[in-house]
Parts: sequence; C-alpha cells; structure tokens
Amino acid sequence: MLRITKYILTLGLIVTILAIISASTVYLLLAPKLPSTAQLKETQLQVPLRIFSADKLLIAEFGEKRRIPVEYNDVPPLLIQAFLASEDDRFFQHHGVDYQGLLRAVYSLVTTGHKAQGGSTITMQVARNFYLSSEKTYLRKLNEIILAFQIEQVLTKEEILTLYLNKIYLGNRAYGVGAASVVYYGRPLHELTLAEFAMIAGLPKAPSKYNPIIDPERAIQRRNYVLRRMWEVGYISKLDYQSASQQSVTANYHSRDVEVYAPFVAEMVRNELVSQYGEEAYNMGLNVYTTIRANHQRAANKALQTALIDYDQRHGYRGPIDNVRLADTDSTTEALEQTLSKVDKIGPLHPSLVIDSTETTAKIYIKKFGFTELDITSLSWARKYISINRQGKIPKQISDVLNKGDVIYLHANESEQWQLAQLPEAEGALVAVSPHDGAVTALNGGFEYFQNKFNRVTQSRRQPGSGFKPYIYSAALEKGYTAASIINDAPVVFDDPGLENVWRPENYSGKFFGPTRLRDALTHSRNLVSIRLLRDITPNYAIDYAARFGFNISQMPRNLSLALGSGSAAPWDMARAYSALANGGYRVEPYIIQRIEDAFGSILYQAQPATVCETCIPSENTSELKQESNDSEIRFNAAKRIMTPQNNYIMNSLLRDVVKFGTGKKALSLGRNDLAGKTGTTNDQVDAWFNGFNPELVAIAWVGFDSPRTLGRYETGGRAALPMWIDFMKVALQDVPEEPLKVPVDMVTVRIDPKTGLLARPETDNAIYETFRKEHVPSELTPINSDTNETESASETSSLIELF
Repeated sequence: MLRITKYILTLGLIVTILAIISASTVYLLLAPKLPSTAQLKETQLQVPLRIFSADKLLIAEFGEKRRIPVEYNDVPPLLIQAFLASEDDRFFQHHGVDYQGLLRAVYSLVTTGHKAQGGSTITMQVARNFYLSSEKTYLRKLNEIILAFQIEQVLTKEEILTLYLNKIYLGNRAYGVGAASVVYYGRPLHELTLAEFAMIAGLPKAPSKYNPIIDPERAIQRRNYVLRRMWEVGYISKLDYQSASQQSVTANYHSRDVEVYAPFVAEMVRNELVSQYGEEAYNMGLNVYTTIRANHQRAANKALQTALIDYDQRHGYRGPIDNVRLADTDSTTEALEQTLSKVDKIGPLHPSLVIDSTETTAKIYIKKFGFTELDITSLSWARKYISINRQGKIPKQISDVLNKGDVIYLHANESEQWQLAQLPEAEGALVAVSPHDGAVTALNGGFEYFQNKFNRVTQSRRQPGSGFKPYIYSAALEKGYTAASIINDAPVVFDDPGLENVWRPENYSGKFFGPTRLRDALTHSRNLVSIRLLRDITPNYAIDYAARFGFNISQMPRNLSLALGSGSAAPWDMARAYSALANGGYRVEPYIIQRIEDAFGSILYQAQPATVCETCIPSENTSELKQESNDSEIRFNAAKRIMTPQNNYIMNSLLRDVVKFGTGKKALSLGRNDLAGKTGTTNDQVDAWFNGFNPELVAIAWVGFDSPRTLGRYETGGRAALPMWIDFMKVALQDVPEEPLKVPVDMVTVRIDPKTGLLARPETDNAIYETFRKEHVPSELTPINSDTNETESASETSSLIELF
C-alpha cells in the first residue's frame, strides 16, 4: 500500500510538473502573439453617428450598430444578477477562468465526444468579443483563457462587466443592454420589469434563436431558465420567480423614431463628418447638434410640398400611375396590399387603388390606411393635361377622371380630407437663415429626398431673375442715386454683334411707364429701369459690388442682361446675400453644424460664426473684434459690415414696399408690417423665386424644373414661389414681435413731388415723403408746371425707342 501511495504521489507530481511546463510553454508561445489588454481601459465602443436639431430632437442616425453605452452604476442590479445567473454565477469569485466550468466542458467532451458550449466566463467572453473570432477551436479557447487572466490584471470586475454589458450582441442590430432595452421595449433600463430583464439576459447565448420578436415560445423558455437560475442562486425569491415566469411576452421592435424629418440636412451633415473623420464617423458615437429648429423644419417641409402640389394641379391631371385588373377575389386587405406593394409612399402622397366607381363617388383603398370614398369635389382640379398651358374640361363626374383598377396617389388636405393627387414634375427648394449669424433654421432641397436626392438648396445653380435687382439698386445708391431718382421706363433695343439675335427686353406686363422713381421701379419690378440703371453704373461695378454679398462673380455676365438676373446662384447663395439686407448690412455665412460631441459628451467642435454686432470695435489685432461692455470686453467673431447703415435702410424701405404695394403683396396675408422681399421670375417663367425676410429671419423659396423649361404662363415668383414662403413664415414668425425699421443717423425725410423726385412746393398735389442720405437731399423745387412737363415727357417716351 505504501509503495502504491508513493507511486501515485510520484505520478501526480510528474503530471503536475508536466501540466505546469505545458501551460507555461503554451503561454510563452501564445501570449506574445496576443494583443495587449491594456488598451481595454480606453476602449471606444462602436456607437452610431446621431444628428439632432437645435431642440435636441433626432434628425437621423447612421451606423450598422445600435448602441447606447451605459455606466456600471446605471445598470439595475437585477439585470446584472440576471446575466450573472445565466452566464457566470461565480464571476466575482474567480480570476478570469472558472475551473469548475472548464471541468464540466472537458467531462462533456470525454463522455460524448462532442465539443460542448460552456466553460466561458464573462471575462473570457469579453476577450473573445474584443479580440477573437467566434469559431469553436481549442486554440481559440486557449487564447481566451490567457487573455482572460490578462484582462483580470488590468481591469476591475465592475469595469469588465461594464464592457461586457455594452459590447454583447443582443439581436435586431442592438449591441449592449442599453440599446436592447430601447429596441425590444421602447423604454430605458430602469423602467423594465424582472421578466424583461431575464428576457434580455437570455439573448447572448443565441440572439436569433431566443429572439422574443421572432420566436416568442423559445424566448419564454430561455427567459424562464434565467429566472430559475436567479432563484437557485438566491437573487430572487420563489414567489418572484413564479410570478415573472407567468408573464407574457411584451417585446416589440422599437426603432428610434426620427423626430424631425430633415433628410437633406442629414445628408449634408453626414457628408461633412465622413470627409472629416472617414468611415469611422459611423462608429465613433458622435452626436451632432445642428442649427435646425424643429418647428421651422416641419413648416418648411409642408410648405414646399403644398406649393408643388398646388402648382402641379393648376396644370392638369396626367392620368393614373397604372391600371390593374381586379377580380371579386381581390377585395381582401391582404390582396389589395399586395397589389400596391410595388408603389411606395412619396412624401404626403399615399398609394391608392380605385376599387369601384359611380358617377358621383369612387371607392378607394389606401395603402396601410384602409378604405375611403371620394366625391367629385375631391378631384375637381383634375382637368386633363394637354400641355403646360392647356388643360381639358373641368370633370363633372368621377368617370371623367377615375376608372376601376386605377393606381393613384391621394393626399390629405388642410381639412384632413383625402384628395386626388399626383407626383409633381416640378421641384422646389426652401431655406431659412437667421440673419444675425447665418444659422440655418430650416432646409428642404426637394419634394422628397428618398425619391430624388438632389439638393436644390446647395447644388442647383439657377438664374435669380429679378431677385438680383436689389444688389443693382444698392450699388446705384453707392453711386449717388436715391430712391427718388427718375429713370425712363421706355423701350430699348440691343444690337450687339456678339449676340445671335437683337435683344428687346420688356417689362413682364409688356407695358412702358415713362419716367419712374427708383422706389416704384423696384416695387413693380420694372426691367427697363434696371437695365438703364446698370448701364449707368456699369456691369463691372455692379459685379464687384455684388461680390461683397457672396455672389460668385464667375457666374455673372458682364453685360446689361445682369440687370435681369441672368447670372447663376443657388438658394443658399441668395440666403447669404439677403441676410445682409435683413441684418443691417453685415456679411454672414450660412451654417448648419452648431457643435459636435463625442460619445462621452466632450465637445469636439463648436461653431464660431461671424455674428452681427453693432457695438463692436476693432481690437489691436484687426482680425479680432471686441464688444464694448460695462463689465469686460467680450471677444468673438464679429461679422464684417458690407453696406452702410444708410444704404441698408433705404434698401429695406424699398423692399418693404415690394410687399406692401408690389409683386410681393400676397405676403400681407400674414398681417405683419415688418416684411420685405423680392420676387424673381426668369425668361419664359423658367424659374420662380421669392426672397424675403424680416429682421429675425430670411427665407428663400424657389420653384422650377430640374431640366430647365417653362413653368407655364403666369407662373411668376409671386404665384409659384411666394405661397410657399408665406406658408413657412406663417409658422416661423408666430409669436415673433414686429420690428419697426430703425432710421440710422444722417438721414433726412422731406416732401417730394412723386413725378419729378424733386422737393415739393406747398401747393404740389399728391406730394409724398421720401428719406434721403443728408448729402443727397434734393436741392431743387419741382417746376411749377411739372404736371404739363410730365405729360409731354410721357407722350414723347411712348413712341421713343433707344438703340444700343
């Protein structure tokens, strides 16, 4: 017996020595090839890029993995216990490797001949998730063990568990318990129940197999296993176990809803972030806060889509999307949904199917909404489209427009009543900017981003038409002209050898009005006055002056057609330029990104836009300005003045008259007296604009075809684009107090004769008040016989044509 005992002890010693030598050899061979675990302390989890409005509402999320990192102290203890009970109940006792678990795995291999899952501690799973593949091999298991020991040397148990709970994949693109809580239950972790904790804790073993959305029965089995283990380990009572086990599945898929629909903005930001950070931008957990205001953006979306639908309906109905044969068996909801499955919702337009119709009503099925009926008033606009300027007769009965089997679009009008609609062929753009610093508060680059991703706010270059005239007039004011200067509104002909045809510009009305004050000329957008004005100040001077406002001079013709806005500009450019008119004469740059934060809330970027500051004075460093203050000097990026206060005041006064008396008169429906702006309509009504503002907000609206062609007769800026601007401003300026126009120093207001622009005599009829810079106040009185002279002048110019 003694000999046998010695033999066993000797054998045991030899085996132990061999095991130590083998383990040491394996460690020495494998450890140098493994990555350093020290970097786990600075682990950057893959968190998606999120973009928010200025109100901190979600605009978009980019990235494959949904993850919401949580700190250890923010994880409910019951959830931690659920994971420990199901995955590693001795986690706080072992040093990275649970020998009992490993022995069970070895025993299973010896007795069954198959590699069984098991033996992996939470620390070993962290090692695998961060450094290794998921393939089941002996080498990988050895590497796991070595890495687990190393991890336990550099991290605390709490740090290891935090990494695990944030890293594990839990199905449905959810990585980590924070994301799983939102994805499956739509609530944060602290609001979940015991049964829901157990459901999440049961997912790591097989996220697809035990997914409560895909297979609720299997998910309940796995959840109840976790609950039983929690009871066996002593984390919960038997009563809690039994109660939670009886609960039904409450999981549903919860995507994080976009709270502000601004896809054009999201794409601009995404593109900027990727250009700066590369593809890692999608995984860095960046939170981007934009300048977009939620209520402004929603108003912009609706205003643009409404304006385009209204324009489209003025030009007739082009017919259904398709027509399908319907049998009696096709009347089930499932069959109708299948019929409409290939037609997608586009913006406010809902795919629909005509089930049946009579002379007075049509039975319609709306995709994902159900059945409704339309009467003739719902499609009274639908005259047959013949050409851009011709439509058929007004429909008198349903069959004039709709037939059984027609696949159509419907949209809900202001009264939430369904109306026949069609996808507009024309497009539009709307951008709103704070003139104080250039912050973009709303941007919509087209009818629907996912139908056409071309951003017309920033990527299009269109002729601004008469919207460019204010910069010709402002340049003329710098040359000594006044709002009362008289220019002859008479025909002109340009016979230039460089032109293929003789150019005979006209006013939109086709009429001529003789001698005209500049104020009236801009109010009513008189083309011939603008041409004569530009001829006098020269195109080169006007272009150099317009460059102050950010216009690209390479896009401007150096001839008199510039007076009619024949250059090229994007709505973004017009927003920049009109901001200077709105803010007192300062150059600001539109911007969208307010700040960028990393996943931990640290600020990586903070916008410092050039900001209007009337009290700023230059500091010793000319590139830096300081603000006068009683307490201290506040240094910041002050905007550069590009207009004199006097010039800016006169231009504001002129542009307010455009709204009060001229082509922008529809804007008076807003009931405000502080609105200013200018319509823009190019030749043959190819582009329609309204560029308008009040002291707090600039908004630019454009309508046109992507491939330039006429919008149709009478589709001017005042008809096609101004309604979009009005609908937007109605919301954006709600509760914004009116601001009167402030008169700067060195301005003088006097009575003038509206026919001559000279000082009015006491007996002058119809005298008006006009404001001048003090150095340009008229010094002459209007002639006593000005009425007679004016009559003679008008009769002469009516038959006079100037030849250039």
